[in-house]
Amino acid sequence: MRTTRRTLIATGAALPFLRLTGAQAQRTPGLLRFGLSAFPPSVQPWANTGTAAATVKLLIHRGLLSYDTKGNLRGELAEEWRNEGAEAWVFRLRPNAVFHNGEPVTASDVKWNLEQIAAERSTAYYRAEMQGIERIETPDERTVRIVMKSPIATLPNWMASYHMGMVSRRSPAGQPIGAGPFVIRSQERGTSLDLVAFDKYYKPGLPKLRALRLVAYADENLRVAALQAGDVDLIEYVPWQSMASIEADERFKLDTVDGPFMYLLFNATRGPLGDARVRRAIAHAIRRDDIVKAAFFGRGSPLEGMPIQPNSEFHDPELSKGWRYDPAEARRLLAEAGHPNGFSTSILATAQYGMHKNTAEVVQQSLADIGIQAELRLPDWATRVSLGNRGQYEIAVNGTSTDNNDPDGLSNLVNGSLSPSYVRSYGLRVPRLEELMAQARAEFDTAKRREIYRDAQRVVLEEVPIVGLAWRSQGYAMAREVTGFKNMPGSLSFFSGITLEETAIG
Repeated sequence: MRTTRRTLIATGAALPFLRLTGAQAQRTPGLLRFGLSAFPPSVQPWANTGTAAATVKLLIHRGLLSYDTKGNLRGELAEEWRNEGAEAWVFRLRPNAVFHNGEPVTASDVKWNLEQIAAERSTAYYRAEMQGIERIETPDERTVRIVMKSPIATLPNWMASYHMGMVSRRSPAGQPIGAGPFVIRSQERGTSLDLVAFDKYYKPGLPKLRALRLVAYADENLRVAALQAGDVDLIEYVPWQSMASIEADERFKLDTVDGPFMYLLFNATRGPLGDARVRRAIAHAIRRDDIVKAAFFGRGSPLEGMPIQPNSEFHDPELSKGWRYDPAEARRLLAEAGHPNGFSTSILATAQYGMHKNTAEVVQQSLADIGIQAELRLPDWATRVSLGNRGQYEIAVNGTSTDNNDPDGLSNLVNGSLSPSYVRSYGLRVPRLEELMAQARAEFDTAKRREIYRDAQRVVLEEVPIVGLAWRSQGYAMAREVTGFKNMPGSLSFFSGITLEETAIG
């Protein structure tokens, strides 16, 4: 029988849900109200459309693997995984995993997903990585054997990404059917989404909530006000200026981690920005301490090199300071590149997130000090993403976290051979860096990987595919009655939505 949106909605119709608002919704048992920072531009499982979308994807989809609250890999649709030699990885699927249409998750579904992600016209975030697959074997309906063209040590991390959710191969076009703990029941475009618990989720006793209401508050002050007024129970992207007051209020809990970061990217096809000397001049011109103060109220630290966390085994203290503030060196590099009096350009950011706007303003002021006059462009977030994906900018401010706590997670930010994306520079390739990142990805020996990453950091400092600006403290705030929700460690903060399956509200 053909699965349609009508049958998908019917699947959730029998699940307990009562749509209420205001004070009445506050008393609905098992309902959690989550204040999102934006309405997701899309929740297609394989595309990158921002953190708010990631939270929704982590509710309705599951991949082969994910992470526990300590940052360790764990099984999801796959209960076991192992490598066979250097090229092959084997995943054994859970016997009780089913999609929202009630059909089992099979090896054939996984194979179909990987083929769709790798397809020629795919816009999937992990499309380039999937080009490394030699073949996919399905010896039975619970076993998937992925044979790569070359050794890949980090493939399990790819399979744990929230951009790698597996959907039913029988999904109607544009209506992917996932296997996550919740089902989308309804939505008011641009405003809210209502989800209900999936009663056939493969983890016994989960999810603990009966329903979720996700409400978008693009204005960060309104998001905090909604929490304080009791209109929502949990919010993401706690603005830094509000963290102290939330910490001091006994009604709430604040959960923060350092891991996400701010950075600059470039359109190398426009004007002087194709010259690495100009990009390096910009890297040395930024007053990063001012960004930490202005955008994050001191809750962060300067980022002066490749974004490898200080607690990582691959962190190099000396190389991490390669872009120290040095306006004299910045002016020298500009003169060497043929721009002794600077030039005019623009900076794309967004006013929807104060941290983006405030960061862009400090960058603008810093560049003015070395003769670069930059006009700010501050559209809403959805427009910012669209312009970035199309390369319609010169310099852009972005904030993100790596795909995992391994430096391999930076590949999608610095590899210009990948399809255009708002998270990486446009038209900017550094072949030597691409080669080094590929070598590290193929190396199973940690000591050897460490040396490769040192070389990669040196190349990044010289060629400047991105400019690190600041590490930032990323926060969720919630009512005291909320239990089980956890801000994931380090670079995994944006994966925190996965803990909503364990979340309850008293």
